[in-house]
Amino acid sequence: MAADIGSDLPGESSSESSSIGWGILATGKIAQTFARDLAKVPGSRLAAVGSRRLESAQAFAREYAGEGTPAAYGSYEELVADPDVDVIYVATPHAFHLDNARLCFEAGKHVLCEKPLTLDTADAEEMVRLAGVHDCFLMEAMWTACHPVIRELRTRLAAGEFGRPRHLHAELGFRVDADPDDRMLDPALGASALLDMGIYPLTVAHLLLGEADQLLATADLSTRGIDLDVAVAGRYPGGALATMTASMTSYSSRRAEIATDRGRIELDDFHHPTKAVFTPYVEGAGSWAVEPGAPVEVVGEEPVIGQGYGNEIAEVERCLRAGLRESPLVPHAQTLTLLRQMDDVRRQVGVTFPG
Repeated sequence: MAADIGSDLPGESSSESSSIGWGILATGKIAQTFARDLAKVPGSRLAAVGSRRLESAQAFAREYAGEGTPAAYGSYEELVADPDVDVIYVATPHAFHLDNARLCFEAGKHVLCEKPLTLDTADAEEMVRLAGVHDCFLMEAMWTACHPVIRELRTRLAAGEFGRPRHLHAELGFRVDADPDDRMLDPALGASALLDMGIYPLTVAHLLLGEADQLLATADLSTRGIDLDVAVAGRYPGGALATMTASMTSYSSRRAEIATDRGRIELDDFHHPTKAVFTPYVEGAGSWAVEPGAPVEVVGEEPVIGQGYGNEIAEVERCLRAGLRESPLVPHAQTLTLLRQMDDVRRQVGVTFPG
């Protein structure tokens, strides 16, 4: 059974001063970005890192040492056995997430698992089940749902402040130049523009419009059968529509835009937003003439921590101190809903993974 971190702390004031020990499982690029943001979150510290190669773990521990050098392990089994680790960030390729999380849960460790949680819904449901069996916290590392700008926009849009949303467009893509056996291109490791990039437009649409009623998709596949480019059209509650694209072959604008019956909302980089801007449209001189009014900036009530991963780290910290086993910002039901959507899109475009 996992430790209840909140109950282990003697009092509220101690809860604020006692740190949460993080373990990082794997040492790739995303783990490095995570470690940099972790150092900026009060109350959290890097306690240990594990890799399949001890040399890699040692180099990582030296690079991201804080007040003390984290323990470095040449196996994941040693990492999860470290009593100084309270919660583990799983940063391996998608195909390994379930096995890695199972190892953590069996050792009584809480888990923040990189997105997507798993390759498909069935494995994600099993991960959620295992977290429950072992009484552990589990959250998908969908930092967009924890981002202060997105959270503020979601609240104000739902309150009707910017009118009724009618259409959303979001795109995310960049050119991937890598070896064929790289995780970004290898089907055995879950390579997919949808899973790596497309999950972000789908998540933003879900957060701002609600759960999709229907998704229609098309894609361009590689010779190995992975989706290099994918486009999705969706119908959402109240008749709102969305168009979403993801790419591993081209550079997108990274923009998101929402057209409402009162104006337009724009995020110039929804993947790492600093603000959203609502421009109302008002009646002009002619019967059909409209013109933009004064723009309204939307910023978060809280600061963005680092690249934004710090905000999801802070959310995990908040949940653990409160004794929660899932986050209200990234609940299990939301994670499973988006995985079902991606399962459906992959079925439509003809992408399958080995095994």
